[in-house]
Amino acid sequence: MSETNVQFSEREALLFHSEGRPGKLEIVASKPMATQRDLALAYSPGVAVPVQAIADDPAAAYDYTTKGNLVAVISNGTAILGMGNLGALASKPVMEGKSVLFKRFADVDSIDIELKTEDVNRFIDAVELMEPSFGGINLEDIKAPECFIIEQTLRERMNIPVFHDDQHGTAIITAAGLINACLLTGRSLQDVKVVVNGAGAAAIACTELIKAMGVRQDNVIMCDRTGVIYQGRDDVNQWQSAHAAATDRRTLTEALHGADVFLGLSAAGALKPEMVKDMAAAPIIFAMANPEPEIRPELAKAARPDAIVATGRSDYPNQVNNVIGFPFIFRGALDVRATGINDEMKIAAARAIAELARQQVPEEVAIAYGTQHSFGPEYIIPAPFDPRLMELVPSAVARAAMDSGVARKPILDMQAYRQQLRARLNPTTSVLTLAYEGARAHPKRVLFAEGEEEVVLRAAIAFRDGGYGTPVLVGREDVYDRLAALGVSDPQSFEVHNSRVSPLVPRMVDFLYARLQRRGYLRREVERMVNQDRNIFGSLMLQLGEADAMITGITRTWAQTMREVKRVINAEPGRTPFGIHLLVGQSHTVFIADTTVNERPTAEELADFAEQTAAVARRMGHEPRVAFLSYSTFGNPKGEWLDNVRDAVTVLDGRQVGFEYEGEMPPDVALNPRQLANYPFARLSGPANVLIMPGLQSAHISAKLLRELGGDSVIGPMLIGLEKPVQIAPMTSTAGELVTLAVLAAGGIAR
Repeated sequence: MSETNVQFSEREALLFHSEGRPGKLEIVASKPMATQRDLALAYSPGVAVPVQAIADDPAAAYDYTTKGNLVAVISNGTAILGMGNLGALASKPVMEGKSVLFKRFADVDSIDIELKTEDVNRFIDAVELMEPSFGGINLEDIKAPECFIIEQTLRERMNIPVFHDDQHGTAIITAAGLINACLLTGRSLQDVKVVVNGAGAAAIACTELIKAMGVRQDNVIMCDRTGVIYQGRDDVNQWQSAHAAATDRRTLTEALHGADVFLGLSAAGALKPEMVKDMAAAPIIFAMANPEPEIRPELAKAARPDAIVATGRSDYPNQVNNVIGFPFIFRGALDVRATGINDEMKIAAARAIAELARQQVPEEVAIAYGTQHSFGPEYIIPAPFDPRLMELVPSAVARAAMDSGVARKPILDMQAYRQQLRARLNPTTSVLTLAYEGARAHPKRVLFAEGEEEVVLRAAIAFRDGGYGTPVLVGREDVYDRLAALGVSDPQSFEVHNSRVSPLVPRMVDFLYARLQRRGYLRREVERMVNQDRNIFGSLMLQLGEADAMITGITRTWAQTMREVKRVINAEPGRTPFGIHLLVGQSHTVFIADTTVNERPTAEELADFAEQTAAVARRMGHEPRVAFLSYSTFGNPKGEWLDNVRDAVTVLDGRQVGFEYEGEMPPDVALNPRQLANYPFARLSGPANVLIMPGLQSAHISAKLLRELGGDSVIGPMLIGLEKPVQIAPMTSTAGELVTLAVLAAGGIAR
């Protein structure tokens, strides 16, 4: 896996893994389990029916069990990341994380299995015996050369995909980048001269794949710590000797003379600037050692300005990141029930990834990364969070599996399959990820008004260490001590403002007194508020331009905090502030408004909320379908409190808005297509994803119920409509939730 370069403290990492339910995974039933009948169908006696069906036809297991979408992530912990052999149990957090990535990026269910053995035969036997349980096997963090034996043997013995990501994931992304680098420099794979530095699992896999794609055997030189692996050298294993070169060159320096390509999977600093100068014109350099590459891109460019450089790091262009590949490769292989992952499928994945980098970059990706990426020397590999990966790579892999004869369930309608792939993932997750990337590209000053609270300090630390911007803390003198207690080595480097002694206080008092003097406030009352109320002080800092956004809410109720903020900050002209809760599931997001501010909104206000929430939905990757909710379904039953909802629909009719909307209707009609089908005149083409509530009482109750009882993740409330970006978090917020609100506020998604 590649280096992400997001920084965090050891405490934050441990808290992330331990807070709430320990670990990163849980098992959730996909069928109802509420009644005795449900249980009878799920287990005895109902389960006997699919049991017999599978006994009669083993392929039926894909129809009646999770097998077809279940991958085992398996390790013995002998090569954990860059940390070495720490044992099977220590590898569990990594394997859980890999399982999370499968779900997040490709909707593949996955479970981690750690095997307590370094015996190759026992490992192979254990995995082979699990074949009935899984649709695929992802091997991870197993040291070489054992990993070669394990994978090859399992591929021969098992009739499901077996894939060692440390080898082939890196190889596929590298091959994609090499295709594009050759295209930019006018080279062909058949003629390109390659030096591979490193002779471990990933290096050998890269070498094998580029040869399978057309690079000639006699044009590749592989080196290890000793030097060139040449024919006749007797201190290498059989996998390395398969790539021994017929050459009289013996050192890396000699091997690189006139070379077109350097593939580094070795150690930091292995490639020197003088070696780069000795390469061919427009050299192609993949320096993939982690966390520190064989050569830094700026050093390579200084030596050869015409070089194309890729690394495993996210803070440089052209990141070789395995997450671009493995989730989508398994997605395609599982969907055609492939018996394995062959070279044809790997090459198809590499070509699809390369082609994606040559296409125009979506606006949301460009905004997040802070530049309008376009195909060229600084962009030969697509961004890791490009949402199009889910559609293009699995479909290419599936087609290659069919063409090469390893697909047991061919896809008949590839266009329909691509639509199904798009529907599998929630655009919100990509947009949120891109929002974090955008914050790193355009860091802002975000004020954390309750800087004496531990959860706020942890959020501020994570915000800064993640590179999302500069946290500005409001607190007393002991904030530095609290930061030190949380493991911060340089607490004085944090910006802390004490409202009792801040030099900003006189300006603040003047500003606020001018604002409140005709609302019954004396100057001394204003002075007391500025000195003693952190929300007043923080809001004034925001008003005076000392920060770009503000996060608060942990120590006081939402309503009280909102009152304090509104003493300082106005609504945007022509807008009524309101709140939105987001319910985020694996494949859907629902936006609920107004959940926080307006007790009895008028029809005009409801229409405004609909338009503004629809705009937020669009910024988060969704085409809005708005439902105005009520207890009544198009007039049945009749009631006294329906006019504002009905009139809001009429208001939107007059505005000619560019999204679907309908009402009045209850939630089941808005969200359940079968219920909606009873009303063929309704203007929604599918389930609503924006729910406009008729009043604060129903909205607030619904949002809180769903937060406590629902199965989706809940973001918010997001405050919309103030002149300055302020977010008021729930009092129960975690540090991670505060960071998310800070990123959304600073990035302009919540506005």
